Amino acid sequence: VQLMESGGGSVQAGGSLKLSCARSGSPSYSFIRCGMAWYRRPPGKERELVSSIRVDGTTTYADSVKGRFTVSRDNAGDSVFLQMNSLKTEDTAVYYCAAELRSLQEGCIGKPDYWGQGTQVTVSS
Repeated sequence: VQLMESGGGSVQAGGSLKLSCARSGSPSYSFIRCGMAWYRRPPGKERELVSSIRVDGTTTYADSVKGRFTVSRDNAGDSVFLQMNSLKTEDTAVYYCAAELRSLQEGCIGKPDYWGQGTQVTVSS
């Protein structure tokens, strides 16, 4: 299973970027597409959850991005997108795509088990 992010880059504060993440490959077992998410790691800080979208369409957002970021996915649930508007300098981070694909026996537990390599987002003032 591979997750490939794209869409990162440099932008001025107030600008917009759209991140995309596509999954390729599948686990060797029958699996459930539990959900996908975006995390980020700001410089010198811990990784944090930015937004997630579950198999039933339920979305979550970090308080710091509510009203500015929108998560969405394709119909198959194999790609996830993050529209980022009104970007702030504090949004500068490496953004990671994550997916939870669980076996039928295990079921969804709300934690990703696959990660992308990350894409840099830099917001300048």
